[in-house]
Amino acid sequence: MAFIGDTLSRIKPSATIAVAQKARDLKATGRDVISLGAGEPDFDTPDNIKDAAIKAIHQGKTKYTPVAGIPELRQAIAKKLKRENNLDYKPQQIIVGTGGKQVLFNAFMATLNKGDEVIIPAPYWVSYPEMVAVNNGTPVFVDAKKEFNYKLQPEDLEAAITDKTKWFVFNSPCNPSGAAYTHDELKKLTDVLLKYPHVHVMSDDMYEHLTYNNFKFATPAAVEPKLYERTLTVNGVSKAYAMTGWRIGYAAGQVELIKAMETIQSQQTSGTSSISQWAAVEALNGPQDFIAKNKAIFQARRDLVVSMLNQANGLECPTPEGAFYVYPSCAKLIGKKTPEGKVIKTDEDFVTALLETEAVAVVHGAAFGLGPAFRISYATSEKLLEEACRRIQRFCASLR
Repeated sequence: MAFIGDTLSRIKPSATIAVAQKARDLKATGRDVISLGAGEPDFDTPDNIKDAAIKAIHQGKTKYTPVAGIPELRQAIAKKLKRENNLDYKPQQIIVGTGGKQVLFNAFMATLNKGDEVIIPAPYWVSYPEMVAVNNGTPVFVDAKKEFNYKLQPEDLEAAITDKTKWFVFNSPCNPSGAAYTHDELKKLTDVLLKYPHVHVMSDDMYEHLTYNNFKFATPAAVEPKLYERTLTVNGVSKAYAMTGWRIGYAAGQVELIKAMETIQSQQTSGTSSISQWAAVEALNGPQDFIAKNKAIFQARRDLVVSMLNQANGLECPTPEGAFYVYPSCAKLIGKKTPEGKVIKTDEDFVTALLETEAVAVVHGAAFGLGPAFRISYATSEKLLEEACRRIQRFCASLR
């Protein structure tokens, strides 16, 4: 259609959102669908956070906010980064956006020129390459292989760096694999990056608080202080605080970059919702004890899902260190046939047949850049997860 601009041709719709819609459509026909596609905690936002939002409404804090965020939230973020990550940022080095997605998008928009390359380890969150492409950059994919539990190896990172590389995107714990890097594993990557002063690091720490078995979270600028000036540390309140719909993400980095992102945001959305920001102030400054309770529930769910999937014929599921996803390989099932005679040629064929046959919705690995595999979100009840895994076992057993 001539009316639509060329920009649209550079991006694809979100695969995770598409799967959720497929599940809704099937459910509307009366099927008992279990949807494991959404990256969203099933916990409610804690009461103290909701109360802070209600209080802000009653106090009339309902006006436009500063583009980069209210001072109280930028200060709370600075305190959080010092308290939890030992990173020193002043409020003017911090920007608040309408979710982490806007923050990441604006960082790319502020920095990418045509021909600039962005290294993205695969499997990756579906939005990274689309954000790069729509902002005229070139995504460069590097496989984080299953034999290394989906963690990027330093030699593979170094091999991907060219004189055109502008950003390295780092996401730990990772969506979709749940893989998280220890301090030592991350140090090997930062040692590579130190050799290339033209490469900047975009660290997506959104799942920081969701790690298991006493895993200690690490972030690039803290592991290697020499990368501080080259790192944009991105985070938010969506996952750990069960605040996905409040739409609050933030980033901390060099003042020049933050100001550039603020300029873009001033013409894009202006400041983020005032009520959501006051709720986020309470989230960061208030009690944190519920995070450990939620983590324990997530860990039990993870252990259940990993165990049951590894009992399914032809599936291999590594145990992830964090987030609320597992990323089992279905490589051994490619080439098999369903009872109806349909050949499973790809992981997309696998998840489509699984949805049609057993009414379980998951996301195919090709959407995340590395297959044949699929992503399951275990951010739902153990009862539903157990039933879903039984259905997956039954489906895998039916393939011949």
